[in-house]
This record gives sequence, C-alpha cells and structure tokens, in this order.
Amino acid sequence: MRNEKAATIGTFDGVHRGHQFVLRQLVAEAQKHGLQPLVVTFDASPRQEQVLTPLAEKLQLIREAGVEHIEVLKFTPELKAMTARDFMEQMLRDRLNVRLLLTGYDNRFGRNRETGFDDYVDYGRELGIDVIGLPAEGDVSSSHIRQLLTSGNVSEAADSLGRCYTIKGHVAHGHHIGTGLGFPTANLIPDDPRQLIPAAGAYAVSVDGTPRLKGMMNIGTRPTFDGHHTTLEVHILHHDEDLYGQPLSVSFVSRLREEQRFDSAAALQQQLQQDALKTEQILSEYEESHHLSH
Repeated sequence: MRNEKAATIGTFDGVHRGHQFVLRQLVAEAQKHGLQPLVVTFDASPRQEQVLTPLAEKLQLIREAGVEHIEVLKFTPELKAMTARDFMEQMLRDRLNVRLLLTGYDNRFGRNRETGFDDYVDYGRELGIDVIGLPAEGDVSSSHIRQLLTSGNVSEAADSLGRCYTIKGHVAHGHHIGTGLGFPTANLIPDDPRQLIPAAGAYAVSVDGTPRLKGMMNIGTRPTFDGHHTTLEVHILHHDEDLYGQPLSVSFVSRLREEQRFDSAAALQQQLQQDALKTEQILSEYEESHHLSH
C-alpha cells in the first residue's frame, strides 16, 4: 500500500532536545523501512497548561527536524473517550495508514492511562502495526523547562530546548515611561496568549532582525511607578526607530536581575545604564560563542 507511515505520538510542546532525539529516530526508522515519517500531535496540551511553543512554531520546528507529515488532532470528547486500541485501529491504521509506531516505554495515550508499552505491542500485532520502543534521552521534559522559565532560569532552559526560549508578538503602545528615562521600550503583546511568560525581572535578549539586534527586556508591573498589570517591555540597544505595530521575535539569553522597586526614577535610570552595559557584554559573548552576526 502506498504512503505507508512510520509515526510517533506526542504533544511535543517546546520541541526540546528529548523531542529532537525522538524525531531523529523516527526519520531513521522510516528510511530503514521505506516509510514516510509522521508526527501525530495535538493542538493544545491535554491539561490546557501554558505552552512553550504556539502551534505554528511547533509545526515549524518539527518540519525543521525532517518530518514533513504532521497530523494535528483536537482534544474532542470523542478523542478523549477512545481506548488506546481504538485509537491505534481507527486513527493510526485506518485513517493515517501507519505501519510502524515509535513510542517511549513510559509514554501513554488513550483513555486508560494504565495501558502501557506491552499493551501497545499486543494491539499492534493484532492490527498489523509494528511497535518499537524508544529509550529515554536524558531527563529533559517540557514540565521541567516550564519550571526553569517560571523561576527565571532562561539560560538553563535554553540548554534543555537546544535554543533560546522565544516569544513572538507585535508591538503596541505602552506608557512611554522608558522614553523619559532615556531607554524607550517597545511594549510586546505575545501572538499566543497561552504562551508561558518567564518570571518577572530584567533579561538580556536577542531580537530578530537583519542584523540581529541586542536588547534588554523587563517583565513585570513597573513597581517603581506603582503599576499593576504585567507587561513585556523591550529596549533595543542603539536603535531609535518606531516599532509600533511591527512583529517582533524576542529570544531570552540570560536573566540580568529580579524585578525591583526603586526609590526614584533617577535610581532606576542608573540601574538601567548598568543593565545596558551588562547586556552588551552578555550578548557579545553569546554571539561570539554561537557565531552569530552582529
């Protein structure tokens, strides 16, 4: 039968180093058996938690790993009610033409969470689907990366992701407080409201552009000015063009400090000057080590 598939199933939130290992194995097994590699993923996490990668970015990262065929499933009541065997028969075999399934030994899908790897092997034998177990690749997990980001540890999160954590959005009008301090900022509104925002604080960030731009981002409520709503304000170093309405992609390289309340605007301004010097140093070292253009 034509267009037979080798598949793996998962939420793939973050497409982190562990996921990248799975995708490499999928491509290799597909080539070995003359099958097309296929990722079966979902439009949102089953637990509706904040996401590391919006759907469009997740699909792009999976394709960059060498898998063109992706089936995105919605968590409908019907899907949630399916047993693992029914899922393998109706979805994988009949709808998607899967002949080989790669799954981790601790991976679970289907209504009954007690169903495990040995059961999948038995179901596959009945249905004509070979089931191959994947070894664990380190201790990288999406939940651990979320914990790192919510504690502000963006550099360790980057190690687990295999790239810097990135938020894409567009620039909206802000309060123009930074302008009066000599540090005009762009108020970033994330494209996906469900994307996880790192802990409050100041960060050295790399901003998409040609060439890439250096910036520092403040996440928080502007306590020095008695703010109440969390904002994402990015100041781009050596850049004075109006960015209002433009798309912006911000990658978190390192945390500079926690959010602070200063006694005066002058004290904050002095701290921002120190932050800018530190940001220059951090990003220059980062660009040099990653061979990025300035």
